[in-house]
Amino acid sequence: MLKAMFGGHTMPAMSAKDAVERAAKGEVTVVDVRDANELAVSGKAKGAVHMPLATLRMQADPRSPDFHPALKDGKPIAVYCASGGRSSMAAQVFQGFGHDVSNIGGLGHWQMAGGEVERA
Repeated sequence: MLKAMFGGHTMPAMSAKDAVERAAKGEVTVVDVRDANELAVSGKAKGAVHMPLATLRMQADPRSPDFHPALKDGKPIAVYCASGGRSSMAAQVFQGFGHDVSNIGGLGHWQMAGGEVERA
């Protein structure tokens, strides 16, 4: 698998197209790190889990009482935001806790790759 550099950290590279295909097969956990207002306006990737960047550190930490149950299965994570900036930061947080994570960019990248959007 290709590797990509984000903020000096190497992490697995998964394209938005790969994420759409793998999500349809249940092979990946898709995480939206935008805030609730953004989800209300544009919806989210179909089947995505919402973990706002502001609370991500608690939800991504397996030792935290706030650890998100969607991460317990250990599947690779495909993270996105609006354009890719916040998801890059989120990917570093996930990686810091040992998760297999890829930044797939923004919701638009998901849609251009054929991914469906659902209203939150």
